[in-house]
Amino acid sequence: MRRADRLFQIVQFLRSRRVTTAQWLAERLEVSERTIYRDIKDLTVSGVDIEGEAGIGYVVRRGFDLPPLMFSEEEINALTLGARIVESWADQSLATAAQSALSKIALALPDNKKERLDDTLLFSPMSRITPSVSNTMAEIRFAADHRRKVSLVYHRADCKRSERIIWPLGLFFWGSVWTIGAWCEKRNAFRIFRLDRINSLFVMEENYPKEKGRTLQDLIEHEKRNCCDMK
Repeated sequence: MRRADRLFQIVQFLRSRRVTTAQWLAERLEVSERTIYRDIKDLTVSGVDIEGEAGIGYVVRRGFDLPPLMFSEEEINALTLGARIVESWADQSLATAAQSALSKIALALPDNKKERLDDTLLFSPMSRITPSVSNTMAEIRFAADHRRKVSLVYHRADCKRSERIIWPLGLFFWGSVWTIGAWCEKRNAFRIFRLDRINSLFVMEENYPKEKGRTLQDLIEHEKRNCCDMK
């Protein structure tokens, strides 16, 4: 659970009970009591009206509620444009999620700002990736999220066919194409593959390890060094 989600859950628990102990919260949220004490302190500093102390319990003053989401016009523009770009350039699952996120944001906005979502004059042409790339992206995302190895058939820039087993680490968007940054078992090195050049792929059952020197952060540092060397 993300920390932001945990903090929200803590406030909801405190609102629904007369007195809540740190031990009770820790058990429900599967964290340590020390973590709960730190979260309570941070919530109090941020303005949540919590009464109580360690060892006794905590309660939120009656009438307290979380403030509604408030965005500036520029923030609304940014969110709307971001969602529209996702709809144009990502796989169908992410496109649907972007639409759902905007709907949830609209519900939380005051009436005088809801119209701004529809009035944003920033657009991204629709359906800029092919169904094939969309499907490839969805499978690669699944493999990366679950640290699963991927066997793929790839056509290189010189049109030669290549078969690889990769550890998918992160997807990168370059304004017109998507690539997958990965550790390549054949080359024993980091490699970048364009999704539109992947002819076929198979997500394997085998997981790849969290191995120092072969992580996403290592890949990013590797690419930074390559960019610096090219200057």
